[in-house]
Amino acid sequence: MSLGLRRLLASEQWSTSVSVLAGSRALDRPVRTVRAAVTVDLRRPLHEGELVVLMPPLSLDDWRVDVLLRRIADATGAGLVLPGLEPLRSTRRLADLLEVPLLGTTGAPLDLCVSARMFMAVPELDGARLLLDTHRALGKRAYPPDVVVAKFGDIVHAPVALLDDKGERLAGGLSVTGPKPDVLPVPSRTPHERGLVLVHPVPHTEANRVSEWLAVDLPPISACRADAVARALDVAAGAIQRWLLSHRLDLERDARSRGTLLGDLLRLNKDPGSDLRRRAADAGWALAGWHVGLRLNTGPEVDTIARRPDITRVLEASGISPVVVEYGNGWAAWTTYDNEPTTDQVDLLARRVRDAHRTLRRTVGADMGVGRPHADWGGLATTLGEASDAARLATARPEVGHFLRADQLGMAQLLLEWARTDTFEPAARKLLAPLGELPGDLVGTLSAYLDSGGSLAETAAVLGVHRNTVASRVERVERTLDVTLKDRDDRLALHLACRTVALAGDRRPRPGSRPPVPPRFGTGRAD
Repeated sequence: MSLGLRRLLASEQWSTSVSVLAGSRALDRPVRTVRAAVTVDLRRPLHEGELVVLMPPLSLDDWRVDVLLRRIADATGAGLVLPGLEPLRSTRRLADLLEVPLLGTTGAPLDLCVSARMFMAVPELDGARLLLDTHRALGKRAYPPDVVVAKFGDIVHAPVALLDDKGERLAGGLSVTGPKPDVLPVPSRTPHERGLVLVHPVPHTEANRVSEWLAVDLPPISACRADAVARALDVAAGAIQRWLLSHRLDLERDARSRGTLLGDLLRLNKDPGSDLRRRAADAGWALAGWHVGLRLNTGPEVDTIARRPDITRVLEASGISPVVVEYGNGWAAWTTYDNEPTTDQVDLLARRVRDAHRTLRRTVGADMGVGRPHADWGGLATTLGEASDAARLATARPEVGHFLRADQLGMAQLLLEWARTDTFEPAARKLLAPLGELPGDLVGTLSAYLDSGGSLAETAAVLGVHRNTVASRVERVERTLDVTLKDRDDRLALHLACRTVALAGDRRPRPGSRPPVPPRFGTGRAD
């Protein structure tokens, strides 16, 4: 049977040892037979579609090579393969002029003849071998994605990369990427001037969710091998998915271990025993010393287990050495000093934490609180409780960037404790209910207005509306609720009501999401 020369060049053995020296415009010529020639016999007749493979020793400046090129052109042959890569420049120009593919090889010409004849007899053999090689290389155990990408690139002899859902490289290298499908797709193919890009989804552990893509950039000479590579790409994507599943189980096991240990420490009402101290030591947690707690609250849609390394990395990049634990809808963290930190040390830590928080809000949108320094194992629960209170208050404080320190809360700490009572939240909702029945975000405007100290200009900047719009809304609030915001008692009641409703509303589960898991610690030591 016959097949295109380009397809033969894409086969496994030919793609690694044969190069196109000239005549590339005729690579689609059909190859009907492959003949090994020990000498340049100018008397032997040539046939249409015949590919001639010359055996060494042969001088590449032999004039008979040029004559053989002309005879192949006259017979509409498939091309000429030379042992070596350095024929005369004139020979290359002649091959281009005659449009006869001139190939050079660094391998054994006789082996090329054998593999070409086998490939022509059973073209599916190349795809089967590629699939088998991929299974052998990646099917033994769960390899990390960077190892899968490297191994698969060696198998297909092409650049391979793992991309995230934004098209950014996670592993490997790829100079050209195709468009990313928006839904769970079949493998996509994107041709470009330098070849063909195959993109295959790597299914997530959750059904119908794709967050990573495996891509391979086939050069033009291998583009005709796309069907075989696509089948092998499916196997490689499965290998990455297998690692993701295995890795996720490890992450969840570690998260449960950290969460259980922290919960046991927070519930203590006596000195921790030797077993608990040993568990803390094994986890690398120092119970002695002075602890400063951090709390990051986020929505239930955030994968706290998967994002924990990001939290740790950002904090460490800001000069903080934290312990980070997945806890509720967010993370509990702390850093430990050998001795009681000075005010300057606490201020420096708070500045670094705030810088880290600005970075984290771009991706996870977390509200952050910082506790005060407290000593020993009992102080850990206390400082984390303070950080949790500060984070709750930060939820309704956009003017401070949703970041608060417990040592700067002042009266807000007492108000927060009062607002936690079972009777105040329903009263706050009843007080503000008339505003929700009117057009415009009157509750949000009122909250921002009170947070800004009654500044129309600052409220307008926070809400992104005109100053006159804020003034109009404030007047409607006063008329609707029959209050005057110049009265200190009215301002205090409305401010506290807005904070309480905002805190409760932000912690309600969103439609279609899992209900949040509330933290088990509050102000002071947990029960």
